[in-house]
Formats: sequence, C-alpha cells, structure tokens
Amino acid sequence: MDNLPAELLLDILGRIKRTTDRNSVSLTCKRFHKLDNGLRISIRVGCGLHPVCDALTALCNRFHNLEKVEIIYSGWMSKLGKQLDDNGLLILSRCCPLLKDLMLSYCTFITDAGLSYLASCSKLKSLKLNFAPRITGCGILSLVVGCKALSVLHLIRCLSVSSMEWLEYLGKHEMLEDLCIKNCRVIGEGDLIKLGPTWRKLKRLQFEVDANYRYMKLYDRLAVDRWQKQLIPCENMLELCLVNCVISPGRGLACVIGKCKNLEKIHLDMCVGVRDCDIVCLAQKSSNLRSISLRVPSDFSLPLLQNNPLRLTDESLKAVAQNCSLLDTVRLSFSDGEFPSFSSFTLNGILMLIQMCPIRELALDHVYSFDDIGMQALRSAEYLQILELVRCQEITDDGMQLASQIPQLCTLRLRKCLGVTDDGLKPLVGAYKLDFLVVEDCPQISERGVQGAAKSVTFKQDLSWMY
Repeated sequence: MDNLPAELLLDILGRIKRTTDRNSVSLTCKRFHKLDNGLRISIRVGCGLHPVCDALTALCNRFHNLEKVEIIYSGWMSKLGKQLDDNGLLILSRCCPLLKDLMLSYCTFITDAGLSYLASCSKLKSLKLNFAPRITGCGILSLVVGCKALSVLHLIRCLSVSSMEWLEYLGKHEMLEDLCIKNCRVIGEGDLIKLGPTWRKLKRLQFEVDANYRYMKLYDRLAVDRWQKQLIPCENMLELCLVNCVISPGRGLACVIGKCKNLEKIHLDMCVGVRDCDIVCLAQKSSNLRSISLRVPSDFSLPLLQNNPLRLTDESLKAVAQNCSLLDTVRLSFSDGEFPSFSSFTLNGILMLIQMCPIRELALDHVYSFDDIGMQALRSAEYLQILELVRCQEITDDGMQLASQIPQLCTLRLRKCLGVTDDGLKPLVGAYKLDFLVVEDCPQISERGVQGAAKSVTFKQDLSWMY
C-alpha cells in the first residue's frame, strides 16, 4: 500500500461511503488519516460538540475541505454542555472557506449577529434553519445580502422572523430556486408576493402555515387582494407543497397552481378554498405531473370563504386522469372530521386514475368511498407496487383477499382498518408475494395472522386511538 500513488488511494477511499468505515480506515496509518481528512467534505455533529468552540475549531482544521455542515441539537439538555452560539458561527465563517451547505437545527442560542458572520461565506448556496427562535428578519436580510450565491433557503419554526425585507431582496436578486417556510407564524400567504421576479427561477416551494396560531383577520384578505395585480411567472416550478393555506378563488396561490406548466409533484394539505377549476387548470398545464397528494379539509367556516363553501369533486380527478399520463403516485386523504356522506371523491373518480394512469403507489386515508369493489378493480392495476390503506373502514376480508391478485404489488401497509381480520390476509400467507407488509393498529388482525404473509413483516398494535 505504501507504494500506491496518492491519486489511486484517494479513489479507493472515496468509494467508502459509510462514515464508520471511513473512520476505521483513517485510523490504520498516518497516510490514510491525512488523505481522509482532505476527502471529507461533510460532517454532522450535535450534542457531543463540547466544548463547542474548541471542538468546532479542531474539526474545521482537520477537515479543511468541508462544504456541508449539519449541526443538530435535538434532545439537548443543559447538562450536556453549552450549545453552539454566535461565536461558533464566526469560527465556521473563518475556518470553512468552501462552505456551501449549512443546516442548523434546534440551535436556540444563535442570534442575528451569528447570521451576519455567515454573510462572509461567499460560496454558501444552501441554508436551513430549524427552530431558531432568536433569529429575526434582520438577520436573514444580512445573510442573503452577503451570500450572493444562495439558492436554497429553509426556515422552519423561526418564530421571530417578522420583517419581510429579506423576501423583497430575494425577489429582486433572482437566484433562489428552493424556498421552504414552515410554521413561522408571522409569515403569511400574502407575503409571498414579495418574491416578484424570483418566481421565474423557483423550482421548489414548500409553504406551511401553523394552524394553531392562525387568526383570519382583515389583513389576510388585503394581503391576498394584492396578488390579483401581480403576474406570477412560475413556469419552472417542479415541486409545490402547500399546507394549511388559504387559496382565494382566482388570485394568490390559486394563480400559482394554475401556471406551473412543468410541475412534477404537488402536495395540498388542508388548503381551504381549492376548487375543481384550480385542479383542472393544473392538470391541463402540467402534463409532466408524476405525484399528487390531496388532503381535504372538512371545516369551511373560515371567514374568507364563509359565503362560498367549496369542495373538490371527481371533476378534479377526471382532469388529472385525462391529462397527466406520467402520474405514478397518488395520495388522497380526508381530515378526521370527515363523514362518509360528505366524501368529495367517489369510487368512480379514484378508479379513473387507476385505469388511465400508470399508478405505482396509491395511498388512501379516511376514504370511505373506497371499498371491496375498489379492491377488485385494483386487480387490473398492472403498475401498482405500493398500496397504503389507512382508516378505510369499508374494506372487508373479501376485498383484502384480492390483494394477492394485484400483479406487481410488493408493499402493503394497513393502518387502523376495522373491517379486516386475519382471514383477509390468508391468501398472502406462505405465498411470499409481498416484500413488505406493515400492519398497525388494526384491532381484528393478530400478530399470528401476519406471520409468513411477506418477506418482511412489521406489526404494531395500539388501540388507544379508538377510545
């Protein structure tokens, strides 16, 4: 090994992917240790970083080519030592000149001053902050002004971010491609208008409103009203995820949904105000759509829509089935408050998707309209590989026994299904058709009843949800 050229050893070490294996190899000799130090471009640390400044300095000096750093303090307690603070971010900015990707999770001691240090990281392309309660809009602004290459920004539970100048700057700079804002309380749908020209660069948008802190006041209406005057050029959007959002008819986020002609993945979770015409327009524009996930709310009493109760119907599913020939993943769900008679999607609408699209993965949650007849129809779903049924109470043993006849099915997940017993799984026992079977919280299925029904079986029984 001593006679091998450094280039060859670097290639060999580069093929070792597991961190534990890399650590073991680097301890065998000084040469391997030195070469491995130069190869490491990413580290992930957390509560074991103690004392913080000394440990972080040592890591940065050892791994001098670091491009990606993840610091996660999940589960931290004061007895574990001091957390990362602004001085730690100063060390990162000085000792990691190649830093491109930084994730800080549960780093509750960092402030705007720390983010201002990161503004000197000229190569920084991705910043992800998860629960940084002391960070404000001023800190975000100082960072985005300094980091001209920033194209990915994730803000999750950054509760003190209120001023939106940073959004306006990103809107004018036109570099952002991936924006995620989740549960930041003060940031609402209307603030997204500030992205302006950046919409044309954006490829991924995840926007989630914290439902526990949402108060529909007059300013919500005014913010959405401003959208009507704004052209939203979002033709390059590939993924769109909206959770707990208000979709006002004909404006705001409704315009975004209808103009994403290259969209591949959409997830709408408890978004009030989505209409059939929104989904129809989406389907007609987005022929590349591969994944759709809809969780339909049951409470239409919000002030913005109190005079216009809206509900998605089979018209939406029909449009998707007719226009999206590449669709392979479908997830349909109703909120817990939904009753069978109010289900907006019927069995016919769901079967249209199955029959006209190459569905590879189908997940249904609380969809009472899907019953044994639906299971019978799945026998002709030649592409279906993954089937997930959650709280689908109309499915009985007769329907579940047909799962063994679905041609390509290899993964089956059953959760909280009351109508299925051990008898429903009998055709699967010993056949080893399935690679994976997951049964959770189904009161009439026993652990003995799932044995031998798949190559890998997971069984869990917690019936507290029933009481």
